[in-house]
Amino acid sequence: MIGPPLSAADAVLFEHAVVPRYLSFFASLAVDMMLPSEAARIVHLGCRSGFPDAIVADKLPGAALVGVDGSAAALDLARAKAALFSGMNASYVLADALPTPLPDASFSHAFTLHPVCPPSERAQLLAELRRVLVPGGQALIALPLRGSFPEIADIARECALKQDLSELGAAVDAASLSRPTIETIAEEIEGAGLDEVEVDVQLIAVSFDSGREFLEDPISRLMVIPEATAMLDVEPQIIDSMLKYLHHAVSKYWSEGVFELTVNVGCASARRPLG
Repeated sequence: MIGPPLSAADAVLFEHAVVPRYLSFFASLAVDMMLPSEAARIVHLGCRSGFPDAIVADKLPGAALVGVDGSAAALDLARAKAALFSGMNASYVLADALPTPLPDASFSHAFTLHPVCPPSERAQLLAELRRVLVPGGQALIALPLRGSFPEIADIARECALKQDLSELGAAVDAASLSRPTIETIAEEIEGAGLDEVEVDVQLIAVSFDSGREFLEDPISRLMVIPEATAMLDVEPQIIDSMLKYLHHAVSKYWSEGVFELTVNVGCASARRPLG
């Protein structure tokens, strides 16, 4: 999937709540690592509402940018934003599966931010980044690395213990270990046929005034919880039980105090080999 569908209302919430307080950290690393290029042609997989496309266009003047996403409502917002920036050459394509309809070897840069997919599907995403790049082109993937969201993992383990869900406890431990490190994401990228891998990391804490505020925030609902549950290899009913417990526990434990979500933000850059 190139991003789960968003309603028109959720697309607006994504743009105005998720982007500035959360996704901007992933975008910042990716844009900083983006290599300069004349007549750049850039593809953004899972572009959602089109962030940080305007920033990318500003960094690489004259570039042509193509955004791809599985949400028509998000793409409508991306197009409306792009129309406000004079000189921004951007187009947007609806695609909800990999591989996308984009032609092979057509882009100088290909990037994706915070993909919401299990580890088993990340290889497909990396393969798609490589496929669409010209030889020598740059791939960028920014995602939460190992050590992210320990607060959620701890409560999921507590749920497994109290409700005697041994499979949930095992799945949480497996998910924590399958979340990539600097070394393992480099190995995955090289396994996809890319080289010259570099990884940058930034540890952040996203603060919410209370547990309930975290649970109701679009950051949680549209990004963190979907990503965390996608990492768990268990039956849907166990996920449902865990989410009910999570909502109860977070609301109770942080009924008045600040809830801080720990995120180990990583971004990897690589090149499609010339040969």
